[in-house]
Amino acid sequence: MNAPQSQAAQPRVAQSTILSPGKFWGLRRMADAGGRFKMLAVDQRPPIKNRVAEARGEDRPRYGDVRAVKRALMEALAPHASAVLADPTYALSDAMTVLAPHHGLVVTLEDSVFGEGGDGRLSKAIDDWSVSKIKRAGGDAVKVLTWYHPDQDAVSRQAQLDFTKQVGEACARYDIPFLLEMLLYPLAGDTGQTKDYVEQAGKRADHVLKTVETFAAPDYGVDVFKLESPVPAKEVPPPGDGATTALFEEMGRLAGRPWVMLSAGASQDAFRNVLHYAFEAGASGFLAGRAIWWDAFQHFPDMAAMATALSGPAADYMKELNALADAKACPWTRWFDDGAEGPLRPAGWESEWMQGAYDDLEGRL
Repeated sequence: MNAPQSQAAQPRVAQSTILSPGKFWGLRRMADAGGRFKMLAVDQRPPIKNRVAEARGEDRPRYGDVRAVKRALMEALAPHASAVLADPTYALSDAMTVLAPHHGLVVTLEDSVFGEGGDGRLSKAIDDWSVSKIKRAGGDAVKVLTWYHPDQDAVSRQAQLDFTKQVGEACARYDIPFLLEMLLYPLAGDTGQTKDYVEQAGKRADHVLKTVETFAAPDYGVDVFKLESPVPAKEVPPPGDGATTALFEEMGRLAGRPWVMLSAGASQDAFRNVLHYAFEAGASGFLAGRAIWWDAFQHFPDMAAMATALSGPAADYMKELNALADAKACPWTRWFDDGAEGPLRPAGWESEWMQGAYDDLEGRL
């Protein structure tokens, strides 16, 4: 395994005694053999649904179209991924048959339609969907997007904190990894106010860092962070800028556990720059969608042309990101390496899970 390139990329050891068997196994399933996350996101709903309706010239997207698009994305690109993030409404049932047995399966919990309260967005779970159902469906991890802004009104901010904490508690109860994504958004008076699922234009780095610091508290039970760039992606300079390096290193320090980068609809060139800085700062990979497949998706409703573009330029770009991760990303196991001899193993297996079985066996021998 390749060592991280900077001192900041050497993660602090703080979690070697709290990695339960279920979370240990889920993290292994999400990563490749080298411990790097190369994850494909196909759980996007408004961006895909809106584009499908627009391409058809219709007011509402057809369910079959959205499902067919997501299946095509998985068929072409999942072979290059360590895991796939799928939503239960359109993608999960096809993921069950499209994904190979070695693929990890991360499943979305949150509804794409967020509520609004005061000056803040309110996340909620999909109706009749839960952490326990994701576990029963064979998911290897639970993903949640929590909209958050440090300056949103106090009531909506507390609602977001409470929602996230409840999910973390449920993931601990069902012993499944919790992958948390946080996204800033423009408040009512901000320039570029929008409800679209896009990166906030002109976002402030201190807002991103404060958000990471908030959810890194143990109350929320986060196992892996899916983070946005502290700098708007299109403004991230080519590798080597000292100020940008410092921001990414601080973000990794605040995360304090394995973290990956999201693309948030960034261009391919911009996302490549983002990953250079992230991997230097200790990120363990990426969980990305639109940066990889958005250009190919523009061929819809010509599914044959879309499939050609997915298996060609989109797949080539994903292979490039994988190679970059192999060269620079920090294996997730480094966060749990306490220097002891032997491979990383889940904590508490014999003492908490199996002691009763051992006692019973000894009693019968």
